[in-house]
Amino acid sequence: MVDNIPNQENQDILKDFFENNLSNYDHDFENNSTVVFNNLDDFKPVMSYLQDNDKIKFEILIDLIGVDYSDYGLSEWNAKNANNKGYSRGITKDSSGRYTYETTKTHHNQPKKRFAVIYNLLSVSSNTRVNIKFYCDNDNNPSLPSITSVWSSANWYEREAYDLFGIVFIDHPDLRRILTDYGFIGHPLRKDFPLIGNVEVNYDLNKERVVYQPVTIKPRVLIPKVIRGEINKEVKDA
Repeated sequence: MVDNIPNQENQDILKDFFENNLSNYDHDFENNSTVVFNNLDDFKPVMSYLQDNDKIKFEILIDLIGVDYSDYGLSEWNAKNANNKGYSRGITKDSSGRYTYETTKTHHNQPKKRFAVIYNLLSVSSNTRVNIKFYCDNDNNPSLPSITSVWSSANWYEREAYDLFGIVFIDHPDLRRILTDYGFIGHPLRKDFPLIGNVEVNYDLNKERVVYQPVTIKPRVLIPKVIRGEINKEVKDA
């Protein structure tokens, strides 16, 4: 197990490394350990350099994280205005309790692009970690180049991000679903994916096999009861 070096020291090491070696590429520090690159054309050169250089060589891709920035900074709940006599909730839509990217992207510091991928890299030789973030250009058909040729461990990570977020990794050697089955419709970690799903499975007695059919559950939002007065009274009596 590699021990984490202090945050400030790690931040200084990373900033020095990126300023001295990757200044030609448009990037910003999102926080102490996350670097965002703003030009997708820089993807392959940047990743290749991070994996193979004589300064800080990031030998291991620990994880790859897909992000859907729909609803970013937006809460479904409106607890401040909850009353003490019944039901109260911030949801007004009656679909599935989900918003769309278009309805929220102008609020709450919403990023200009909907989808992003964060690459969690580790340098064992330098005991240094960094997160590299690239945004996908097309919100409707998000894609990024595959980095399986740089880190072979990216294979299943990219398949997972494709399966759950619908992000296509170009030139991946075997890009297919890995967690859901082959007949699954949609990508379940997208924020606009229906909570009830798109299809359901049943066993067809006539065909003697499992078949897919449109989901029969009615879309709804569960509304919990907010009870304030009784709780406050119990606390005071205690």
